[in-house]
Amino acid sequence: MNKKLLFLYIFFVFLLFGIGLYLINKEKPKLSVASFINSTITPSPTQSIASDSAEIAVVKRVVDGDTIELSDGRKVRYIGVDTPELKGQKCFAKEATEKNRELVEGKTIRMEKDVSETDRYKRLLRYIWSGDIFVNEYLAREGFAHQATFPPDVKYAALLRKSAEEARVNNKGLWNACE
Repeated sequence: MNKKLLFLYIFFVFLLFGIGLYLINKEKPKLSVASFINSTITPSPTQSIASDSAEIAVVKRVVDGDTIELSDGRKVRYIGVDTPELKGQKCFAKEATEKNRELVEGKTIRMEKDVSETDRYKRLLRYIWSGDIFVNEYLAREGFAHQATFPPDVKYAALLRKSAEEARVNNKGLWNACE
């Protein structure tokens, strides 16, 4: 009988220990690659954080500061940023379009999907890399675009928000010319 009680005692001690570990670990935040990138990396034009699943494409033409047309005719809208519109001659629209042209037109790019495939205009929604430049982030950081988050596409939202805030604080681009 003593062996059974000892066994039950040991069993309950281990059970309580296991429950305690579970509760302690449940409280800790889970780290993901995206949260690590968003919280610790201040990207520069030479850093690439594109995933291995990125699609390769060639840019036929730049439509405006945040939209491109690929060589196969598909149109792509950049996720997470919004540049001034060319229609209506919005402040800094020409500069944003020209910078986008300089970064991607005629070049091979890498495109990364977030959650949504397309927007309501049937344009692909993608994060764009040209060489080692994360174009969406570059446009925000240098003041060519505002940060614009539309869930569920939020993979780099914190990074883009931080970059746009950096441009605003430093009075770069549209933050200097338009605001």
